[in-house]
Amino acid sequence: MIRLHTLLFLLLVGSTAQAEPRALDQTLQDAFAANELPGLHSALIAVGDKTLAEVYFTGEDERWGQPIGPRDHGPDTLHDLRSVTKSIVGLLYGIALAEGKVPPVDHGLIAQFPEYTDLNADPQRRAILIEHALTMQMGIEWNEDLPYTNPLNSEVAMELSDDRYRYALDRSITGAPGEAWVYNGGAVALIAKLIADGTGQPIDAYAQQELFAPLGITRFEWVRGADGEPSAASGLRLTARDLARIGQMINQDGMWNGQQIVPKDWFEASFTPHVTTSHGLRYGYFWWLSDQGDPPIWMAGFGNGGQRLTVQPDVDFLTVVFAGNYNDPMAWQLPVKIISDFAVPAARRELGSE
Repeated sequence: MIRLHTLLFLLLVGSTAQAEPRALDQTLQDAFAANELPGLHSALIAVGDKTLAEVYFTGEDERWGQPIGPRDHGPDTLHDLRSVTKSIVGLLYGIALAEGKVPPVDHGLIAQFPEYTDLNADPQRRAILIEHALTMQMGIEWNEDLPYTNPLNSEVAMELSDDRYRYALDRSITGAPGEAWVYNGGAVALIAKLIADGTGQPIDAYAQQELFAPLGITRFEWVRGADGEPSAASGLRLTARDLARIGQMINQDGMWNGQQIVPKDWFEASFTPHVTTSHGLRYGYFWWLSDQGDPPIWMAGFGNGGQRLTVQPDVDFLTVVFAGNYNDPMAWQLPVKIISDFAVPAARRELGSE
C-alpha cells in the first residue's frame, strides 16, 4: 500500500540515502539506463527558484486510458495527470469560493442539484455537505479498487452513464457522511459541476482564466467524456514544468508575480487533515497529506500510473513525476523511489543540511 509518511520527514531529520556528488540529471539518467526507474517519463525537482533536476525519457504513453504509443517526452510534452487533476479541482473551488461564485463548504451538497427532486427528498442525502465531497466522506457506495479498464469501476461507470451527476449522487447510502473515507472520483465531478454552475463556465475554461493564465501556463488539455463534460477526476494534461509552476505557487502561499492566485486561507483548509485514509496517510480537500506534522510535512497529488506532485512549503521544495505505469498497483513505488533516493538527498544538500 501507499507508504509515503516518512519520506519528506527525512528532509528535516536526516537521510541515509546517498547520491553521487554530480549533476542530479545525470544521476537520474544513469539510474534509468540501469532499469532502476522503469516507466519513468519525466522528473522535475526544485528548491525555491532553483531546478535541481529536470529529465525526460522515451516511453509508451496513454491519453486518458487510450494508448498513444512511444513518446519522446520533453519540456513541451503534455502528459496525463490522472488523479492529480483532483487536487487542481480543489484549488479551483477555493478560487471560486473567494469570488463568491460557489457555496461555502458547510452547505448541503444535494441542495445544489435541485433538478433531482427525488434525491432531494431523501433526508440521508440532504445530510451530505460539500465538505464531505471535498474530503471523500460522502457515505455512499463507490468502488475504484477495480482496474480503470473495468466498466464496473465506479469512475468508469460514471463516465459511461447517461448523467454523470445523478450517477454520483444516487449511489446507495452506506453510512453517515463524515464517518468513513472512500476514494471517489464522483465527488470530484460534483465539485467541478458546482464550479461550472457558479462561474457560468466549464471547469477547463475557468481553470484557464483563473489559474493557468496567471501562472503563464498557455498549453493544456482537459479531456472530455462521451457526454462532452471535462473529466474532473482524471482528465487534465499538463507539461512537467507547468505542473511545477502550480507547485511553486502553492509553496509561495498562493502568490505568483505579486498576485494572489489561490487564497492563503484555502490552503490552510485544504491542507488540514480531515481524515486518515485506508492507506495510512491523511487527506484534506482533494490533497493527500503526510501522517506527520501539524501542519502536515508534505502535501501531494497522486495519479494512476505514477503521476505525482509533492510540495513541502516549509522549505519551498517540490517534485513532479510523470510515468507510464498505468493500472499497475505498484506504480506508486516509482515516485516514492525518486523522492526518497534522489529528490530528498539533493534538497538536503541544497539547503545545507548535510
